[in-house]
This record gives sequence, structure tokens and C-alpha cells, in this order.
Amino acid sequence: MPQLATPVKPKSATSMGVAKPAPKRAEKAAGAVATLTLSSKNYSSWSLRGWLMARFAGLKFAEVMVSPDDADARKELLLLAPSIRVPCLTHDGAKVWNTLAIAQYLNEIRPDAGLMPADRIARAHCRSVSGEMNSGFANLRAALPMNLKARHPGYKIWAGAQPDIDRVTEIWTECLAAYGGPFLFVGPAPCQRWLARCRGRGRQRSRAARRCASRCHPASHARTWWWSRPTC
Repeated sequence: MPQLATPVKPKSATSMGVAKPAPKRAEKAAGAVATLTLSSKNYSSWSLRGWLMARFAGLKFAEVMVSPDDADARKELLLLAPSIRVPCLTHDGAKVWNTLAIAQYLNEIRPDAGLMPADRIARAHCRSVSGEMNSGFANLRAALPMNLKARHPGYKIWAGAQPDIDRVTEIWTECLAAYGGPFLFVGPAPCQRWLARCRGRGRQRSRAARRCASRCHPASHARTWWWSRPTC
């Protein structure tokens, strides 16, 4: 009687010396619990920017509000701190502060959200503009601090801030012309934070600024921030 051949068990990828594909970190991160530490929703444009990016990335997070009496938070709001560490995103073992770093991290874990342009040239332009906005415009920050509840019709801007305002307008004009809107690139965060600084001061804005404002302000996430802010 012929002897039956013993079935050979297929070799696994590991036994053959081939590494198994690593699980996609973005998928794991997408379902993880996150917290976003914020300071004032009325005064902190940094917090606004980080919050908007997390919302547009579709990341579920819990807000952790820093006490208004916190000394370090007050220094940051008054531009007296050596660095800005709020907002701070804690997610899947990572702790990320600085809004530009948060943007890069969110783009990594949520690439389908399209926070940054898919095109290499446009993405390079986006990074350059975001870096300029993140580290520059000191005079504009000092002259137009964010205060969403304030109203100052006819607010006068000191001469040192005008070049910063002109440069922001130039950026908006170039980006809207190059990419067609509705935002500068693919998200409203850079646009919203500067609009928030001009809000309530009766500033005469350029055509580009008005166009950006009309498209950014109706964004549902921006409205959520506005109505969720405390009165102080």
C-alpha cells in the first residue's frame, strides 16, 4: 500500500527570515485617547490654533484647561515666557507642544485628514509659511493681542506693527491666488488666529483679508470655539 506523504506546513514569514509588516501606527493612534492642554479660550491664539488643528484632524480629545491663576500660563499670554508650551497634545504615549510640532504630528497620525497639501511643492510652501507665522510677527503679537470679548472701534496700530500686518496680507493674497481657497492651504488654523487678533478692533482689512475672513469664520469648528469660551 503506497505511503501517504505527510503534509508540509507552510513556513511563516518569520521563520523564513522575513519580517512581518509593522502595524500602521496611524490606525492605532487614531483610536487612542488624547488630551489637549489649553490656556485661555478668550486670550490665547496659540491654544486656538492647536485646538482647531486637532478638530480638523478628526482626533477625539479631552480638553484640560490651565487655571487662569497659573503663573506660567500668564507669562505665556503676556509674551513674557522664554517659550510657549501650551497648547500641549498628549496622545498614544507622545507629548507634543508647540503648535507647529502638533501640526506635523497630527499630519503623521491622520494623513487622510489632509492637514497639509499632498503636493510636494505646495507642502514645502505650507511649511515655510507656517514656520514664518509660528516664529515671526513679534510686533503684531504685541500690538494686537487676542481678546475675543473686547471691542475697540478705531483701534490705532503703532507704526512698528504695520509691516507685520502688510506681510500677513501678502501671505494671504499669494496663497489664495495660488491655491484658490477657501483656506490658505487646506485648513483654517493659520488664518483664524490672525483674524482673531483683528476681531473687535475695527481694522480696515484688505480684499484678501476680507475674503479669508468670510471663508474662515463660518467654519463649524471655529464657531464651536467661540461659543464654548468662558466669559473671562
